[in-house]
Amino acid sequence: LLVVSASGKLYNFSAGDDLVKIVDRYGKQHADDRKALDLQSEAPKYGSHHELLELVESKLVESNSDVSVDSLVQLENHLETALSVTRARKTELLLKLVDSLKEKEKLLKEENQGLASQMEKNNLAGAEADKMEVSPGQISDINCPVTLPLLY
Repeated sequence: LLVVSASGKLYNFSAGDDLVKIVDRYGKQHADDRKALDLQSEAPKYGSHHELLELVESKLVESNSDVSVDSLVQLENHLETALSVTRARKTELLLKLVDSLKEKEKLLKEENQGLASQMEKNNLAGAEADKMEVSPGQISDINCPVTLPLLY
């Protein structure tokens, strides 16, 4: 098997068992893609999940002799499709939640960095204020009486 790109370059060369593996892998991927499309197209025609559950319950309530095997197989397929659609929706919602939480984490980290830099500036300003001590020469410049009169 020779696989050539659109530009004419050799992309892949396979022989023997490799060829069988490649064809099998292609077949499986194609089948999975087809199944996903089938599930998406079939989902609306089954109605709501509530209706499907009511149908299952009605089949279970009926006597076993009245229910055909074909009917049960069809019901099983409906249930599997509904379950697949539900799982796909759940996965989609969880991925959206993960994305929103990552965005929130990013914003919180940025806010944390801003607060940390602001706190560092405040600490530096406080340290500079501590360094500004009053020297002994500055004390003598203040007009204070040397002695204080005592009250008798």
